[in-house]
Order: sequence, then structure tokens, then C-alpha cells
Amino acid sequence: MPSPSFEERFDPEIAAAMTRMNNDADAGLAHYLGIVFDAMTPGRLDATMTVPKSVITPFGTMHGGAMAGYVDHVMGCVLYPLMGKGQWAATTEFKLNYLSAVKGGELKSTATVLSLTKRTAVVRVDVKDGDRLACVAQGTLLITDRG
Repeated sequence: MPSPSFEERFDPEIAAAMTRMNNDADAGLAHYLGIVFDAMTPGRLDATMTVPKSVITPFGTMHGGAMAGYVDHVMGCVLYPLMGKGQWAATTEFKLNYLSAVKGGELKSTATVLSLTKRTAVVRVDVKDGDRLACVAQGTLLITDRG
């Protein structure tokens, strides 16, 4: 099944602003986790995260909650260049499948918009640890006007 095209809805200025805000932030979850946006294109966000030592458990692996935070962040941010001015996205649910333990290093993720309506979106996120798929996730987000 071909993926939907979001080119007509994509605002490159919003994508550039989101990338700048995320990558230059000196506070917040993205800063704490070391999330960097590498590329935003219509319906897709490629990001990296260098796993901070502070999220490594006593067992030597990345805490699942930190992975969930990474996934949730990129899952929501991929939508902003596609939404109308004044709208925001809120995750209503997502499911993660942890496929392999992460012991540190750099993770690469791709968030892909699978469906987008006026009120909801479905987004898939794949997270790779080197050549291994470490996590896959899919979530539903509510799109609403700021008010």
C-alpha cells in the first residue's frame, strides 16, 4: 500500500522552525535526551538521539521510559509542518514494541505519518540501534485548535 502524500500540506518554514527550536533548546525533554532533528520532509521526521548515561539502568540497558519519551517526542513533532496555524497535537495513545536492548550509543528514528484527518493522526516510529531495529511504535494523536 503506498503511503499518503502530504506535500500540499507541508510548510517548510514550520519544519525549519521546529528543527531550530528542537536542536537549539537548552532545556526540556529533547535537550535532556539529546534528541536532534536531522530532516523534516512531508509526513516524515528523521531524528537521532545519543543515549545519555543517566537513562541507563543498573542492568546496563536504556530505560524503556526514556525510549517512550523519545518516541513520543518525534511522534508529535512530525505533524506540526502539516497542521494549520494555531493547531497543536496531543498523543492520545501509543504502543511500543521493544525489540532489542539498547546499551548506549546513538539511536536513529524515523517518524512517518500514516493517516491525517482534520482531528486525528496516526504515526509510526521506527528506532534503530546501529543495524538493529530496537523499537517500533504506532500512536494516535488528537489535533486541536489552541484555545
